[in-house]
Amino acid sequence: MQQFRNRLRPLAAAAVAAALAAAPLAAAANTGVAFVHGTGKQTNAYQDYWKPAMVDSVRQGLANPANYTVVNCDFEQYMWDSRAAGCLAQQLTDFIAAKQITRLIVITHSNGGNVMRWILSNPTYDSRYPNIIAKTVRVNAIAPSSAGTPLADAAMNGNVFEQAVGWLLGYKSDAVKMQQVSWMANYNRNNLYGTAGRPALPKPFRSVVGTDVDSSPFDGDSYCGGYAENVGLETTQNWLDSCSDGFLNCSSQSAAGSVWFQDKQRTAGGEPLSHNQSRRACFNLNTILRSDMTQ
Repeated sequence: MQQFRNRLRPLAAAAVAAALAAAPLAAAANTGVAFVHGTGKQTNAYQDYWKPAMVDSVRQGLANPANYTVVNCDFEQYMWDSRAAGCLAQQLTDFIAAKQITRLIVITHSNGGNVMRWILSNPTYDSRYPNIIAKTVRVNAIAPSSAGTPLADAAMNGNVFEQAVGWLLGYKSDAVKMQQVSWMANYNRNNLYGTAGRPALPKPFRSVVGTDVDSSPFDGDSYCGGYAENVGLETTQNWLDSCSDGFLNCSSQSAAGSVWFQDKQRTAGGEPLSHNQSRRACFNLNTILRSDMTQ
């Protein structure tokens, strides 16, 4: 028995030494957040897409609030295009290197979830992808168009949408073509991970699902994010299921990864998040995302 204990002592000492050696690595973890916009060609997504109130609130949850980036890419292209996934990969790579990020939280909105999911699903497609995947701890996908939208089908078939929702669709861009329901079903079967019957994504992909649109002029909550935009989304619900955010059915938003929560489960006052409001600081969404920065 004594001989057995003597043999254990060096093993225990080695374990302690290993733990001490690992401690500085844990302490040195450097978390950053990247905001990835949806369909459209953005040059100042901080001001035009997310708005400062959203970005600046969320990043305050970081140990170092300066560890953030707001991506600006051309998401009017197919998700794999160099101007879409290639642009996203380069901006994330530059951010990771410049800030020495070891833990990356990605917040996406709408079609941004598809572009990020392309990177996660195709690590050998681009030499920049593996490092991004390795650094990513999770993707918080707000209203992701994981299974496409009937509105894309309507747009490609020539239906005219009100100007108020033009920012949603970009009309007949490649990104809109890609988000047709049958097209996304094909991509999900063959090119993307995370949907039913497909391999799991290498990192958690958690969706926030918007379930409805409020646009009453007598309800102050209808003005959060822009009243005209919410009226437009109320109109486009005519093409969608009863459970939708005015742009995407709940089933599409829930198709990939896992559902983190549906809007009314956690928003202030149990308010729904329209597709416009889910990229803004509406009904405490920003504080939910800010709290998640510490996890």
